[in-house]
Amino acid sequence: MVHDIMPGTEELLQKEMVTAYVGIDPTADSLHIGHLVSIMMLRHLQACGHKPLAVLGGATGMIGDPSMKSVERNLLDEETLRKNQEGIKKQLYRFLDFTSPAPNAAELLNNYDWTKNYTFLSFTRDVGKHITVNYMMSKDSVRKRICGEEREGMSFTEFTYQLLQGYDFLHLYETRHCRLQMGGSDQWGNITTGTELIRRKSGGEAFALTCPLITKADGGKFGKTEQGNVWLSPDYTSPYTFYQFWLNVSDEDAVRYVKIFTMLGREEVENLIAAHAEAPHLRELQKRLAKEVTCMVHSEADYLAAVEASQILFGHATPDALRKLDEKTFLAVFDGVPACDIDRTALPQNIVELLAVATPVFPSKGECRKMIQGGGVSLNKEKVSGADFAVTPEHLINGKYLLIQKGKKNYFIICVK
Repeated sequence: MVHDIMPGTEELLQKEMVTAYVGIDPTADSLHIGHLVSIMMLRHLQACGHKPLAVLGGATGMIGDPSMKSVERNLLDEETLRKNQEGIKKQLYRFLDFTSPAPNAAELLNNYDWTKNYTFLSFTRDVGKHITVNYMMSKDSVRKRICGEEREGMSFTEFTYQLLQGYDFLHLYETRHCRLQMGGSDQWGNITTGTELIRRKSGGEAFALTCPLITKADGGKFGKTEQGNVWLSPDYTSPYTFYQFWLNVSDEDAVRYVKIFTMLGREEVENLIAAHAEAPHLRELQKRLAKEVTCMVHSEADYLAAVEASQILFGHATPDALRKLDEKTFLAVFDGVPACDIDRTALPQNIVELLAVATPVFPSKGECRKMIQGGGVSLNKEKVSGADFAVTPEHLINGKYLLIQKGKKNYFIICVK
């Protein structure tokens, strides 16, 4: 998990309880799995007896970090930021212990609280004079934007970001004896600006540790699907879809991710990887990874429901299991399955009329009757008993869907409007 580490950091961590922080800009009201890497750093830190600080960027979020970005981020208003912070706060409580009576209990802070009353003149006098423009211009995140091919340039607003983040580190150093900042490798420049500011302003010593930016084995962006980000909130990414993301990672990615995104011990991880190498077709490593992360982010009940939902499409699930699915999970399970709409007044209706006339499931009534007689048609995972079967509103899943199955693998969804 270590990409860059400042000399002396490891010795410090072995010597005493260290207070360390990770900053999270609240650009949405949910974290996504891209945030999980730094959150796992804080989780491991606390498990080793150190004190984690999660710092929400209520102030820096109003500006936008230029690191690894080619264009300026849209600025957020205070009301949106507050809403986003509340959503993130609830999620962080799943990963860190904020209530422990131990001295290493986690703390959740907001940099807006110590920045909001700082006047521009005071900031430039107290902070700006300690860091030269030459030093700031030397950072990759600044140099690439100013000297890049697109020549988009950088606003003064973004240019000041590393000073604000550096001041966060200084403030936490002075008020909470925080001596370590952690983050993704793209944050190295911002973090070291903080260590330099601490050295120049107070003569103190602070440290930096970054983790790699996680990508997929094919070089693609980690945490992205065709539908967009994989979010930690079930409102944006259902636990089923979340589970499926981890279940479907490549063998190479599974080997890396099980070390980063789980709290399994080294010996167990090595045994899992060795067993997977002998029988990769069983995908046991992916299954264990998906279980660990889904239980950690959501719950064991959500994990079990996701496994059961997976069986509906690929196994021998019961009609009861199908009916237990909420609408979001139902649609996620059958994403890509052909669908059509009918009016609610069309029910009740004879099964043959429904499938061969009202909808295009079958091209003709004769073919539909023949397949029903052969036991090849199911409604909501139950075999249709005969061609005179009547489909009624009581059959609707979530009050609006009918699931038709032709043979073993061909599904069709009828949406009742």
